[in-house]
Amino acid sequence: MSYNLYLDDFRVPIDSSYYLGNPIYTNVEWEVVRNYDEFVKIIEEKGLPEIISFDHDLADTHYEHQEHLDSDAYDMMQEKTGYHCAKWLIYYCIDNKKELPATILIHSMNPAGSLNIKSLFKSYLKSLNLPSSTT
Repeated sequence: MSYNLYLDDFRVPIDSSYYLGNPIYTNVEWEVVRNYDEFVKIIEEKGLPEIISFDHDLADTHYEHQEHLDSDAYDMMQEKTGYHCAKWLIYYCIDNKKELPATILIHSMNPAGSLNIKSLFKSYLKSLNLPSSTT
């Protein structure tokens, strides 16, 4: 079963279409998940989606850490972020010998968080000698 996955704590895909100007958010159907647990559950139940779009900040407390997001900051967070979801996805693909979804988007309005998610995927793809495909 093919599906597309949109991770965000409160927005819906059309919101991302407005501020990013990307019609993909209105041209395809999305399954919306609001947190790490829902993200993991849907992938474990349905398999990998065709497209994933990541938000970074998935809880009110994340908005306090927008400028200081090194690995220590992530380890100290009680609520998991989109970065944690991206990291879980990479390990899921490694453990299950699967490729990442063909299209990975980042719609987060947190510049540091967006960069961290993008860098995570870029590093993983570089380790496989594959070109990065995150936007």
